[in-house]
Amino acid sequence: MRKIFLLGFVVTGLILVTEAIGYLEFNVTELDHIEELEYGVSKSISSFNTLMVGLTLITGAGAKGAVCLDGTLPGYHLHRGHGSGANSWLIQLEGGGWCDNIRNCVYRKKSRRGSSNYMEKQIQFTGILSDKTQENPDFFNWNRVKLRYCDGGSFSGDSQDKAAGLQFRGERIWRAAMDDLKAKGMQNAKQALLSGCSAGGLAVILRCDEFGNFFSRTTKVKCLSDAGLFLDTPDVSGGHTIRNLYNGVVQLQGVRNNLPHMCTDHLNPTSCFFPQNLISEVKTPLFIVNAAYDIWQVQSSLAPPSADPSGYWLECRLNHGRCTPAQILFLQGFRDQMLRAVSGFLNARKNGLFINSCFAHCQTERQDTWFADNSPVINKKAVATAVGDWYFDRAEVKLIDCPYPCDRSCHNLVFR
Repeated sequence: MRKIFLLGFVVTGLILVTEAIGYLEFNVTELDHIEELEYGVSKSISSFNTLMVGLTLITGAGAKGAVCLDGTLPGYHLHRGHGSGANSWLIQLEGGGWCDNIRNCVYRKKSRRGSSNYMEKQIQFTGILSDKTQENPDFFNWNRVKLRYCDGGSFSGDSQDKAAGLQFRGERIWRAAMDDLKAKGMQNAKQALLSGCSAGGLAVILRCDEFGNFFSRTTKVKCLSDAGLFLDTPDVSGGHTIRNLYNGVVQLQGVRNNLPHMCTDHLNPTSCFFPQNLISEVKTPLFIVNAAYDIWQVQSSLAPPSADPSGYWLECRLNHGRCTPAQILFLQGFRDQMLRAVSGFLNARKNGLFINSCFAHCQTERQDTWFADNSPVINKKAVATAVGDWYFDRAEVKLIDCPYPCDRSCHNLVFR
């Protein structure tokens, strides 16, 4: 494993990052999207030799109506495999939140989350996308793809709003990208892994079985969801912040017809956008990586400002070290709910799990949390080791950390 050192630097003009005693501290005045933060950290935590991979636009996507929110072509970054990995494919679905109303989506289409016009021409491949054996021992020489996220609906919508100039075509983007990659050799893959972070992690769960059906029975196909286990749980006021968000996404973007029928046959479409109602029914082997105190959910689902007008949760949501005993108890209840949500999922031998008791979000794309000398561990296993052992059937991996504050290996995110 590589040793990762962090010095002070500015990310997107807002965030000062340092590392001190096992967690990252951020000096921020405002934080709208945790995924934006994660992206900035991932870009900055790197060696001098980090692989840069160019953007490929999917030229045939337009004819299929597979376009970003603003109508531009979608794209991906592909680094070809070699040697023993030449016929193995890893697809990483980018995350980046959702847009659930016209106003938010119009704002989003003027960014890289809604238009390829604003996407970086090159991005760094780190963590599970790294091409170095010491950083990514099991997947370094695979064909590795990062599919960019520009629809705001976890690659699941199919509708439009002509008046607002919005195209909700996430499901078409997914299919167009897969068709393009199959034509470039993925069709003949001997091994394949669909992975994704956050909103991309949710998309992995939604599309996992469909991905498995792309290949012959002789292909080893599995899926990995990182920070995608979003829970249908009340916020600190007793309201339903994340359910309202998901309901808006499902209704606005025409997601219903693209949800797994094994769920919509007995639950409403919004409930079927929540992983807890899906994971036990996924037939393709699935591995879940999640922080028990997922910082996105703490900040945006459990204790958002809209649910906390008095500001009682402000200090706690920005820095878990400032939580009161009563607030920690509430967060322990959230962890308990997460463990209940995966209880049935764990019964299947084919599935895998890594739930660490950290205040984090997305741990597979960042080098420091994927595979480094000081990476987070459970039972001395880093995330990369756990995922590799599971994928290659070296061991059954179902790791659940002890409750906070016992884990000293966490790379917690702190905002102040």
